[in-house]
Amino acid sequence: MTPVVEMRGVTKVYRSGSGARTVEVHALRGVDLAIQPGEYVALMGPSGSGKSTLMHIIGLLDSPTEGEYRLGGEPVRGLSEAQLARIRNQRVGFVFQAFFLLPRLTALHNVALPLVYRGVPLAKRLERARAALEAVGLGDRLDHLPSELSGGQKQRVAIARALVQEPDLLLADEPTGNLDSQSSEEVLALFDALHRQGKTILMVTHEYEVGARAQRIVRLRDGRVVEGGV
Repeated sequence: MTPVVEMRGVTKVYRSGSGARTVEVHALRGVDLAIQPGEYVALMGPSGSGKSTLMHIIGLLDSPTEGEYRLGGEPVRGLSEAQLARIRNQRVGFVFQAFFLLPRLTALHNVALPLVYRGVPLAKRLERARAALEAVGLGDRLDHLPSELSGGQKQRVAIARALVQEPDLLLADEPTGNLDSQSSEEVLALFDALHRQGKTILMVTHEYEVGARAQRIVRLRDGRVVEGGV
């Protein structure tokens, strides 16, 4: 079975300055990581461990300095920005702590938005967005603006927006960070259900109780995988 995510020797070095004043920050140091189809993986580690950098590379928002990264078996090194954007839109669904919903669009149109960039016709976009919202329990909130939704409902809209693309990988970055305990439990229960349905999930979190819901925990420290990588 081809891994959804496969990394070998991935490094990331950020450089600033020039000449003798060049400063290098080694964010990732030879990361090996594989995530199989249908796995639910939590990425954990202290601040500065490289979690965000690794997440950005996995989501094609950044590129490694060295090493190999394959998404769904396809190498991504050397692809143009346009090619990366297309693959990102088709194969990765993002759920962020801050929701990133457009305030003037209804829940339905927020969820349908990624399909605009695929050229999906309007009627089909809205049909798929409606189905995605119903799948996360918000079939009665289609016409609500983000300002009319609770934090937990906003996050479920964001999850529906990620799911509407039918991605290979659902990438969640601290998805309960802005939620109260009850809303957090509802969102985590939804991720549990998505895992049971066979979705591949990578969740970045610093909370042990959240990470413990996953099938496997990958721990980073000082840019290296110290547990659960492959």
